Amino acid sequence: MPDSLDRLTHFLRLRRIGVRLALSYGLLLVLFSIVLLLPISQIRKMTALSEKFARKEVQSLLYVQELSVSTENVGRALLQFLTVPYEQRVPEYTIVDEKNRQIDRLITALEASLSDDEQLKSLKILKEKRSIYNKYYLDTVNQLEEEGQDAAKASFIKQVKPALDALLDQSKTFLKREQELIVAHQAEAQRELEQTGMLVAVLSVLGVIMAAILAWLTTRSVVKPLARLEASALQIARGDYQTRFSPSKTEEVARVGEALNTMAEAIGIREQTVERLAYYDSLTGLPNRTLLLKTHEGKGLPHQGFILMDLARLKVINETLGFDTGDSVISDIALRLRKVIDNHTGHAAKPWLARLAGGAFAVLCENSSKVSIEELHHRIDAAMAAPVKCGSHSVDVSMVYGFAITAATPLPLMTLIRNAEVALYAAKRSTNASAWYTDAQEASRLTHLSLLSDLRSAVRKSELQMWLQPKLSLATGKAYGFEALVRWQHPVRGFISPAEFVPFAERTGYIGMLTMWMLEQAIVTLKNWQNNYPDQTIAVNVSTHDLRDASFPDQITALLRQYELSPNMLKLEITESGIMEDPGTTIELLNRLRAIGLDLSIDDFGTGYSSLSYLQRLPVSELKIDRSFVTDIDKLPATQGLVKAIIEMGHGLGLSVIAEGIETAAERESLRLLGCDSMQGYFASKPLYGDGLQKWLSSLPTD
Repeated sequence: MPDSLDRLTHFLRLRRIGVRLALSYGLLLVLFSIVLLLPISQIRKMTALSEKFARKEVQSLLYVQELSVSTENVGRALLQFLTVPYEQRVPEYTIVDEKNRQIDRLITALEASLSDDEQLKSLKILKEKRSIYNKYYLDTVNQLEEEGQDAAKASFIKQVKPALDALLDQSKTFLKREQELIVAHQAEAQRELEQTGMLVAVLSVLGVIMAAILAWLTTRSVVKPLARLEASALQIARGDYQTRFSPSKTEEVARVGEALNTMAEAIGIREQTVERLAYYDSLTGLPNRTLLLKTHEGKGLPHQGFILMDLARLKVINETLGFDTGDSVISDIALRLRKVIDNHTGHAAKPWLARLAGGAFAVLCENSSKVSIEELHHRIDAAMAAPVKCGSHSVDVSMVYGFAITAATPLPLMTLIRNAEVALYAAKRSTNASAWYTDAQEASRLTHLSLLSDLRSAVRKSELQMWLQPKLSLATGKAYGFEALVRWQHPVRGFISPAEFVPFAERTGYIGMLTMWMLEQAIVTLKNWQNNYPDQTIAVNVSTHDLRDASFPDQITALLRQYELSPNMLKLEITESGIMEDPGTTIELLNRLRAIGLDLSIDDFGTGYSSLSYLQRLPVSELKIDRSFVTDIDKLPATQGLVKAIIEMGHGLGLSVIAEGIETAAERESLRLLGCDSMQGYFASKPLYGDGLQKWLSSLPTD
């Protein structure tokens, strides 16, 4: 039986809410239609009865009433005939005859309109009595004319009056019966109306009950499954993507449930994907910094060790062999590190490996010591010994390491990571392969941080100074210009060496601010010299950072216009290595600088790796030989040969050649004999500032 019921339900599609609602509303519509149509039908029926009453029964009633009146009138006329002379009777006979014919017509009309059997019997009796009365009436009228009024009066009293009374009594009986029939018909109509009202009330109550039942069934089949759907959705919203909505017998709810289950499954898959992207490195599959912190943050333990390692020369690999090769190298390093960690032996827990940004990897070790960390470091270094095969390329890899460890007092993981970073950067600065974190490094780091803040304010407060070192012609011995050198007189720390803050400014990106300050100071100084020293020039050093700034030429142009200075008074010195970082872009920017009218010089020539093909394309006018080739040149024949080649190459390219760092007369004389054009160094003069500069300028010979 249940199977048959299920098949019937499936056949009728009763599992669908739409079908149930359609059936429910259909049944209610039928009931309310019946409730509406019954009164309309009853009204029509009563209207028909009313029409019948008005058309037939009332008409019959009128006929009967008229028949009674006409009969009485004929009787009165006969009495009048008995009391008036013949001359007055003759005209009335015609009227009376017409009334008798009218009575006959009324009886005929009644006979045609009546349908009630008793009324027909009464009408038959009425007709008989009418015949009797009519016979006596005619006999009396004849007797009146033949025998006179007295004989007619006797006949009237004896025959006509009883017949007339009998006729009138029968008319009254007939009229009463007709009235009773009308009342009976009205009572029947009233009963039918009351029955219809009762039926409408019963159907209305039935409709309300059925509506309540259908509403309850619909609610039961929809609301409860929807409540379960809501509960499932809330569980999904709370992150429980394993929850599943159990099947429902309601088709629409079942479909929504299936969609909800599909959504939960899809969200779960995406959540896993997002979680993997958030917590794992996509290239190596290793945990990333976020997962490292999430897993171990707040679990600071004593004797925790941290190894931070960075792939050396990754930038060179990417630029030379391409980023695909760089990714391959990083992936291979990750595999080697995995093997080292997986093969770890010891009583301590297995180290935790993660990849950070770029070519940086991290290893967190618990219950470790400096000895165990050094041992792990050696195993990692041994794993990196073999070159990485990348297609046709074989790439040698080397790692730079920073080590940090906690003592008996635990440290937060972020502090441990920071300490390892400080050690790593200390190793890079000292060009060592590894370094342990020390308090001195922390002090140096804090010093650099304070330097960054102080450097910004130093420019605003004019704590910086521009010192000038003269340049002299080796042929004439005359000074023709200066190189501008920045110095910092700190109000608290005193003199800070450029070797300390200039590289720091380059790493932090503040070198551009220093360059613009130096350029403005040089331009102001040259503007002040225009009357007394119009032939002197000042050369300002330009950093690699400045060469990457496309707006750099426009900034110099704005300064020259502001102070109304000719551009040929200002020179720019660019390092060879700075040019070769991005030759194409740099040459384009140098051409823009040359177009302004600025003279350009290649500084520290011989220490970089520029090629002659690039050198001949550079819009420069001067080549400066690095001091490493100048020191003790008078004692080094091989160096003399190399410097001579550089000088001849410069001259061949149409460039003037200057040597820096000359400190002895022998060095100066050797360079002069080799054909060098100019010199700069302590032998000529140390960098000058203030009164010392002014005194040196005053000593210059005047033409």
